[in-house]
Amino acid sequence: MDNKGSSAIEITLSFLLGTATGFILGVLFAPASGEETRKKIQEQAAKSGEKIKESYGHVSKEAEKGINIVKEKTSEGIGAIRDFVEKKKEELSKKKQEPITKEEK
Repeated sequence: MDNKGSSAIEITLSFLLGTATGFILGVLFAPASGEETRKKIQEQAAKSGEKIKESYGHVSKEAEKGINIVKEKTSEGIGAIRDFVEKKKEELSKKKQEPITKEEK
């Protein structure tokens, strides 16, 4: 399993967190009334919350795809093992049914 998805997720979340932090710090140090500042922070928090929800939705969809691939590959592997075991059983039962020759004794 590759880590490209997880590093992209980490980068996205880091970017969102950095953006939100930068905005909040900018608003806190900007000359504005307390009411304006709170309003701006609430608006940005709502925007950031939506972006995080979207990112989470994307991450959960990708995780679900990965889980489905693992299930599919596992089923294929189990099927291959069953086929192999059945084939070996058939070979063994054929050998048991063959008459023993003088050379094998």
